[in-house]
Amino acid sequence: MDDATRTEIEAAAFRALREHLMVKRPEVQNIDLMNLAGFCRNCLSRWYQEAANARGIAMTKDEAREIFYGMPYDDWKAQQQTEADADKQAAFAKAYRENVGDAEKG
Repeated sequence: MDDATRTEIEAAAFRALREHLMVKRPEVQNIDLMNLAGFCRNCLSRWYQEAANARGIAMTKDEAREIFYGMPYDDWKAQQQTEADADKQAAFAKAYRENVGDAEKG
């Protein structure tokens, strides 16, 4: 497989993952994703931003989130995010430390 085809396939897989998380399963909470898988929608938007920045494309965290979420992040949170209990928050703090570390908390 040539590099261009591989890149196209990887991009299609990313779009399918985004579609799954944003359209098919928006009720799945970011905190649950982070606690179980070590990443969430915010991580995906951060990786998108980092990839753009690495290629010399200026992009802020908020711009990347709006691209990924398809709307301002605060709007998505108001529509989809529910309050997490203390146990989920504690698990999130651990998962965040282990998987994100020093990256800006999001």
